[in-house]
Amino acid sequence: MDVNRRHLMGASAAGFASALAMSPEPLHAAPLTSTLGRDATQYGVKPGSPDDQTRALQRAIDEAARAQVPLAIPPGVYRTGMLRLQSGSQLVGIRGATRLVFTGGASLLLGEGADRVGLTGLTLDGGGVPLPQRRGLVHCLGGRDVRIVDCDIVASGGNGIWFEQVSGDVSGNIFTRTATTAVVSFDALGLIVSRNTILGTNDNGIEILRTAIGDDGTLVLDNRIEDIKAGPGGSGQYGNAINAFRAGNVVVRGNRIRNCDYSAVRGNSASNIQIVGNSVSQVREVALYSEFSFEGAVIANNTVDGAALGVSVCNFNEGGRIAVVQGNIIRNLAPKRPIGTAPDDDAGIGIYVEADTAVTGNVIENAPAFGIVAGWGKYLRDVAITGNVVRNAFVGIGISVVPGAGTALVQGNMIAEAPRGAVVGLDHARPITTDLTAEGAPRYAQASIGANTVRR
Repeated sequence: MDVNRRHLMGASAAGFASALAMSPEPLHAAPLTSTLGRDATQYGVKPGSPDDQTRALQRAIDEAARAQVPLAIPPGVYRTGMLRLQSGSQLVGIRGATRLVFTGGASLLLGEGADRVGLTGLTLDGGGVPLPQRRGLVHCLGGRDVRIVDCDIVASGGNGIWFEQVSGDVSGNIFTRTATTAVVSFDALGLIVSRNTILGTNDNGIEILRTAIGDDGTLVLDNRIEDIKAGPGGSGQYGNAINAFRAGNVVVRGNRIRNCDYSAVRGNSASNIQIVGNSVSQVREVALYSEFSFEGAVIANNTVDGAALGVSVCNFNEGGRIAVVQGNIIRNLAPKRPIGTAPDDDAGIGIYVEADTAVTGNVIENAPAFGIVAGWGKYLRDVAITGNVVRNAFVGIGISVVPGAGTALVQGNMIAEAPRGAVVGLDHARPITTDLTAEGAPRYAQASIGANTVRR
C-alpha cells in the first residue's frame, strides 16, 4: 500500500501530548494517525516514554509487515536499539515530529533481504553512538524497492545509509553531523539518490561503489552537499562530495556542492560517467575528476568557482581515455593545493586531459598556472582543444611536446592575458618553448596549432 505524501503535512491529534519538546509546527492541522497506516501505539509503543521501546516497536513492525499495511508512528520521541525491517515494512512518521533515538547496536534499522521497504517522515537520531565499520544507521542488504524519503538523519556515529545490492530511492532527506559518509551504495541494482541535503561529513558525501568494475547506473541528481571533510586523511579517497568507484554508467547531474576538502565529483575507474550541470564552489583539490581505469566520461555544463584544478581527465597510463569536456565555466583557481594534501603538484589549472578527448566551448578565467593542459610527458594522444575562451592564465594552453607524445589539435580558441604564452610546449609541467602561436615559433609534427585568437 503506497502512502500519500500529502497526508504527511501534519500530525495526529492524539499525538499532541506525546511530542515532548518537538517543534509545534509539524503538529498543526494534522490528519489522524489512522489515515497514515496502522497506529504503532496499538502494540504498546509509548510516545515520549523514557523507557526503551525496542521490543514494542519491533512487534509493531513485524505485525504491520505481516498484514502488508503501513505502520504509522505518531509524533513523539522513541528510544530504541536495533530494529529489523521485514519485506513490506513501511514506517511512516510526521516529519519533524516523529523521532527515533538510537540507544546502541550495530544499526538503528536493519533490512536483510527485505524488499518493498519504505521509511517516510522519520527523524533518525544516531545520538553520536559509534557504529561498527561498514555499517549505517540504516543498513540494508539485498533489498529491492527500498525507499527512504523525506526523513531527517542526524548525528550518525558512522554512515547514514549503507546499501549493498539494493534498488530503490533515497530522496528528499536531510543528513546532518554524519561521522563518516551520508549515503553508501555497493553494487546497486537500480538506485536513485536525489534532492537530499547533506551537511557536514567526515569522509565523503555520497559513495557509489562496486566490488569489481562493472555497470551500475545509479542516478545522483539535484542534491545539495556542503562541508565535506577528509577526516581520515589520504590522497583523495576521502573529502569528496560524490565518489563513484568502479561504477559504470553513473549520472551525476544538477547537484549543488560547496566546501569540500578534495573533489566535488570524483570518478575512479568509473566508465561512461556523466558529470553534467553541477554547481561547485570552494573545493580544495580537483573539482571534477575522472581518473584511473575508465573509458568514457562526459563533463559538461558545470560551473566551478574556486578549486586547485577545475577538471581532470587523466591516467592514460592505466587505461583512462575517451572524454568530452564541454561548456563548463571554470574560474578562480588556487595557485597551490592546501598544505597536507597529496599530491602537491598541478595546482592552478583550469582543465587537464590526456587521451582521446575533446575539450570544447569552455570558459576559463583566473588560472594562476595553465588554462588548459594536454598530456603528461609521453601520455598524450588525440586531444582536440577547440573553441574555448581562456582569460587571465599564466599560460593559456600547454601541450606536451616531449619525445613519444601523441597528437594534439589546438584551434579556434580565444586566449587573452597569458603572459607566458597563449600556447606553449611542455615537458611534463614545465614550459620549454616560446609561444607557439607567435611568428617564427618552433613547430612540432604532432601538434596542429592554428586559427587561435590571441590578445596579448
